[in-house]
Amino acid sequence: MYNVLICDDQPDIVNALKIYLAPEGYQLFEAFTGREAVDIVRRNDIHLILLDVMMPQMDGIAATALIRELSNAPIILLTAKSETEDKVAGLNAGADDYITKPFVPEEVLARVRSQLRRYDRLGSKPEPSGKNLTLGGILLDDRTKSVTVDDSTVSLTPTEYAILRLLMASPGKVFSTKVLYESVWQETALGSEGAVAVHIRHLREKIEINPSEPRYLKVVWGQGYKMEGGE
Repeated sequence: MYNVLICDDQPDIVNALKIYLAPEGYQLFEAFTGREAVDIVRRNDIHLILLDVMMPQMDGIAATALIRELSNAPIILLTAKSETEDKVAGLNAGADDYITKPFVPEEVLARVRSQLRRYDRLGSKPEPSGKNLTLGGILLDDRTKSVTVDDSTVSLTPTEYAILRLLMASPGKVFSTKVLYESVWQETALGSEGAVAVHIRHLREKIEINPSEPRYLKVVWGQGYKMEGGE
């Protein structure tokens, strides 16, 4: 059973999301401020968080940054259509995805299921069938879902791990943002490719000595991204 936290300062929205998600069999937790959300994550094994951006006491972006210090569980932001800057800021803080208000129940379920599949497959549970990928000083152990760079462990979110694994499995191959998005998010890219650039930047900050002059994760202008050996 997955533990899903719903956080929004409007009880009607929390209740609506609970109605959408309850038939899936999830154990549902609720919070109404960012501070409450952080406390729940600190005290419980939460597998996914639905987090509103605009809240009192502590907004969703600040809460995302604090939650990322405690957990790699997927975070889906709840935003208004006009909050483009908040979407970018949330992704920069460590969120994995966002859903715009008003919600379409089918979209909520699809995104929650997609993030939980990725978390299960890439971010939480060791799998006996995985293998190691090595590129320069980077070692990706797909059995334990761990990554080390020059023998130092780096902590990746499930989305970051999925992108890195895809790129490392085909060194030198250029992946467009569209292909990366559809391969990792497992849904059609409809204007959401910008999320890829944010996660790429996060990856560089974690695996590169100098992210502005990357040894491994290279951009091919106008085409996409690729991994190289770092010589």
